[in-house]
Amino acid sequence: MKYWIFALFLWCGAAAAAQPLLTSDGLEPLLSNPQMRIVDIRDAQSFAGGHIQGAQNAPYNEWLGPPENFGILPPAQDMVALVQRLGLTPDNPVAVISAGSDGTDFGAAARVYWMLKSLGVKQLFILDGGMQSWDFDGKETTKSVATVPHTDWQPGFSGRWTATRAQVLEHVQKHDAVLLDVRPENFYEGRFKAPMALMAGTIAGAVQQDFTRWVQNGSAIAVSTDAARALASEIKRSEGQDLVLFCNTGVWSALVWFEMHEVLGIKDVKIYPGSMVDWVQAPEPLPMLNAPSRRMQIAQAFELAWKNLKK
Repeated sequence: MKYWIFALFLWCGAAAAAQPLLTSDGLEPLLSNPQMRIVDIRDAQSFAGGHIQGAQNAPYNEWLGPPENFGILPPAQDMVALVQRLGLTPDNPVAVISAGSDGTDFGAAARVYWMLKSLGVKQLFILDGGMQSWDFDGKETTKSVATVPHTDWQPGFSGRWTATRAQVLEHVQKHDAVLLDVRPENFYEGRFKAPMALMAGTIAGAVQQDFTRWVQNGSAIAVSTDAARALASEIKRSEGQDLVLFCNTGVWSALVWFEMHEVLGIKDVKIYPGSMVDWVQAPEPLPMLNAPSRRMQIAQAFELAWKNLKK
């Protein structure tokens, strides 16, 4: 009994000290808590090849929206069913584990983190560098799959960290928020577009900062806190203004949101989850910056078609 109380005391101390971005050494002691949930978002084959003890597999494609725009939130009933299957409640601490291949992979983990936070999970973590870091650090893995009891939790999705298309349009019209396009410069300047996007360019009035600057050398490892603060200081906004982050489908922007809002504690930072794909799919054309001319759009479409023919 004394040992159990002492172990619980140690775990509580570790959890209290834990930051939302964990190293392998930071995550390892938290695994002894029976309430801890490890959500591994890698594909099923990678998960089967070895994973962290106690992990449950929920591949990232299970967290996506419809085929026409993965960034749109999935139906509420699908999100509820998923968190119930994973055995989650608001009080379960949850660590999100990605493959750790690159910044986009980090963004996927951050997107799942953002969704779970918006659903009401109170204590969340991301493993910095994902499974690549865990394996590199020589931590134990298993191929056995733990059983966790399903829950009957019925969460609702909070819009506290979300900006909708209508809200972004209002910001554009009122000039009362900073809209940050975190895509690489060629997207921002209208020289390239995502396959699902109907048009290149960016939202009118947006500024740009490449999301890849928030990870180390193209990896899935976050930059240092000092480097993150320096990046955040580049974004100038007036007191009380929201900072709305967007990309193509809300993955890269989730990475920057996580480091700004969760690691640095910067307030009033939101994600436009549908991002540019949603913006250009609106029934009526919305204000754009750097949109190519009609002639350029035809040329880009022809170039894309030619590339597809040569595949």
